[in-house]
Amino acid sequence: MAEGPAKRSASPQAISPPPLRRKVDPTVTKKSVANFFTPASQKKPEVITWRLIGTSCIIGKQTSKNQVPSPSEKRRIAGFDLDSTLIKTKSGNVFPKSATDWQWWNDKVPGRLKELNSEGYQVVIFSNQKKISVQKDIKGGRSESKSLSNFKEKMTVVLTQLDIPVSVYAATTDPEYRKPRLGMWHEFLDDYDLDVAGVDFSGSVFVGDAAGRPGDHSGVDRGLATNMGMSFKTPEEFFLGETTEPATKLFDPMLYVKSEEEPAKPFTRKHPLELVIFCGSPGAGKSTFYWTHLEPLGYKRVNQDMLKTRPKCLKVAREHLEAKKSVVVDNTNADPETRAYWTSLAKELKVPIRCVQFISTPDLCKHNDAVRASNKNLNPESRTSLPGIAFGDFGRRFQAPTLDEGFDDIIPVEFQFRGSDEAKALWRQYWI
Repeated sequence: MAEGPAKRSASPQAISPPPLRRKVDPTVTKKSVANFFTPASQKKPEVITWRLIGTSCIIGKQTSKNQVPSPSEKRRIAGFDLDSTLIKTKSGNVFPKSATDWQWWNDKVPGRLKELNSEGYQVVIFSNQKKISVQKDIKGGRSESKSLSNFKEKMTVVLTQLDIPVSVYAATTDPEYRKPRLGMWHEFLDDYDLDVAGVDFSGSVFVGDAAGRPGDHSGVDRGLATNMGMSFKTPEEFFLGETTEPATKLFDPMLYVKSEEEPAKPFTRKHPLELVIFCGSPGAGKSTFYWTHLEPLGYKRVNQDMLKTRPKCLKVAREHLEAKKSVVVDNTNADPETRAYWTSLAKELKVPIRCVQFISTPDLCKHNDAVRASNKNLNPESRTSLPGIAFGDFGRRFQAPTLDEGFDDIIPVEFQFRGSDEAKALWRQYWI
């Protein structure tokens, strides 16, 4: 293509130099050029469309001439994880080196997905993609990041090879959307009006490699299937018909949902005036235990998250005790050195001191923390999600309390969830 016409020279003998030929970008094809000059009214709709939900979720939707009409009854869903389920890297690396560093997980994958479409299933992909940066600033403007461009380029090829109607939902860093939480699932239901038309859960399936087996990096795929209410299979089970190892490291919240029978009182007052300290991990249920069992008995609460420093906690506790009001210290109190501040105060004021020890696993505490931070109606104090180091730090420092430290007694408390049916439905989902 020639550049614009050269300006005439003042001299009639002057001859303009021959026009320069521009190199054509190899990504520009005759088809794309023709499509550029085609009137909008005559253009075919894009086969794959992309949209973003803030910086939280990437959604790609492919339509196809092979679209199977939706049945009038509830829709069956065939959901899949992406990496190590549908595709894997060619390089053998855990993470792809480029947009072309992929291959099918197994040769049977594309054919099986096409069969599912022909059988009337709605095929969808749900993938956690934490390494994708959705946007970045370039001189005050917004531009697509390389990681996002690479993902879209790769998925365009994957979806095009399938040539069936399929959508991909990729969660980046927002916990609300990342598996096993239901953010991507709710978007999918809304996109296809399935929250109205309905889903055949008994006939649906979700397939993923994060199954909580020995060697799996997590159990989030199995957890997502449970949260969605459908059966779960590993890629080996679904595509190859193999039997795989059962889950061994999947935290099951249902183990902590107890019957509604009235439990024995876990705490009773022993002295007219006493100091009670809690000992337990963040997320072990300490504050809930206080509001449920000790606040009704008139105990005053001292909490370092609210008062900010230990000296302030000690000062407030002293004031309450000197006013003849029993006190609960609602902190982690992980080690004897920390607990010694309180046993010393009790000894100085000649007040009996008791300890309530909360017995819980790290996974249970992380689960409680995630549920609390994600559901306002279960979070009356508006607590934010804690970093993982908070749980690790408690585990590193923890030493079980003993009577030798000066306690009148030590009351062990095992966590049990009790609440309304609505609260129970939220709490028993998988969140981590």
